[in-house]
Amino acid sequence: MSTAISPTAYNYKVVRQFAIMTVVWGILGMGLGVFIASQLVWPELNFGLPWTTFGRLRPLHTNLVIFAFGGCALFATSYYVVQRTCQTRLISDSLAAFTFWGWQAVILGAIVTLPLGYTTTKEYAELEWPIAILLAIVWVTYAVVFFGTIVKRKTKHIYVGNWFYGAFILVTAMLHIVNHASLPVSLFKSYSAYAGATDAMIQWWYGHNAVGFFLTTGFLGMMYYFVPKQAERPIYSYRLSIVHFWALITLYIWAGPHHLHYTALPDWAQSLGMAMSIILLAPSWGGMINGMMTLSGAWHKLRTDPILRFLVVSLAFYGMSTFEGPMMAIKTVNSLSHYTDWTIGHVHAGALGWVAMISIGAIYHMIPRLFGRVQMHSVGLINTHFWLATIGTVLYIASMWVNGITQGLMWRAINDDGTLTYSFVEALQASHPGYIVRALGGAFFATGMLFMAYNVWRTVRASDPAEAEAAAKIAVVGAH
Repeated sequence: MSTAISPTAYNYKVVRQFAIMTVVWGILGMGLGVFIASQLVWPELNFGLPWTTFGRLRPLHTNLVIFAFGGCALFATSYYVVQRTCQTRLISDSLAAFTFWGWQAVILGAIVTLPLGYTTTKEYAELEWPIAILLAIVWVTYAVVFFGTIVKRKTKHIYVGNWFYGAFILVTAMLHIVNHASLPVSLFKSYSAYAGATDAMIQWWYGHNAVGFFLTTGFLGMMYYFVPKQAERPIYSYRLSIVHFWALITLYIWAGPHHLHYTALPDWAQSLGMAMSIILLAPSWGGMINGMMTLSGAWHKLRTDPILRFLVVSLAFYGMSTFEGPMMAIKTVNSLSHYTDWTIGHVHAGALGWVAMISIGAIYHMIPRLFGRVQMHSVGLINTHFWLATIGTVLYIASMWVNGITQGLMWRAINDDGTLTYSFVEALQASHPGYIVRALGGAFFATGMLFMAYNVWRTVRASDPAEAEAAAKIAVVGAH
């Protein structure tokens, strides 16, 4: 009988691989973040070497956290969710395996090339053309696996989480391929196919939608599966989830110009980006409210379930950062905030509070199920991790808000004769205490990841993957 049902069991191997690497890259990416935050407190940590300067390591930090940590979390959860909601195995084990090893190769390429100074200089798109091509191939393969699995689903309905994952996969492919169009002149040097303001506009069409689709839409797919699952409650409003989906993907793509206020970009394009950013508040909060209201009748579970706490607090940070973003897109606010640490605080309210926390909650939910355990090795350690992550995030973003507003006000202060009141160095000196608090907040968050790694290791060490595979087979057969 087992042979009869074996082909329909889920492919948990690739999910396990991506889940484990999410934790590994999380530690490395966040650890590097703490190191470069410390460089702004103690510049001696540059070591006087070109490879260890802030300018070389900062893009490596963003690539490790966004694409290595965040990317692996998205691969792991999307492969897990699409199989369970479609009640069918991934369409191809070999293609799924290629996406895992190919993605790790892209990340290793970043680790080697970025400290050496090989970069396109485009934010979140720094990887030079050979690695960018590999990334595109892996991503197209990912799309084939994901959509191929949906095509062969056993269920009539396509669950809403898969709509979000699907949109994130398609739009990320489009953004990456268009923005990376370039002319290679050597093995690790290329020039953009676009010039001037056009290049800037295409870069921020990509850059903001890397946030909008890679770091928002994909993780909303995660939210729509793991929050109801962990709360053991149905999603609050399925109708709202569909309205939320279409409104979000229709509006987000237009918001990029708000990164280019007061630049050479035509004023009408800046105003359009501002208007779309403000309207974007509605679908963003629609999703946040839908997630929060799913806990109706289950709020008491937050007292005893730190995994659910991770998921719900991530939604609170999502709501906060998607309120802050549209406000910062308003030109008059942007004239104060632009180029300051306020932007850094806003990004990390989303990156640490939303993306990392919901990923951590999802991984904690999956690991026992992937490795045949009832629960994680230690609930107490999850609780410790939760408080380290929450306190670390608050310290980080509060320090950057204070720094950012201080910098903005100091830079625009002028004397009666029209000269600047403060020099740039004076603004930097005023920022120093904030940099200390930011490094401390980052250290809290990164320490939490070490607790997670230990907890995952103990859970995996006591695991029985064969038991998990058997449970998957039973789940599939029981669903038919």
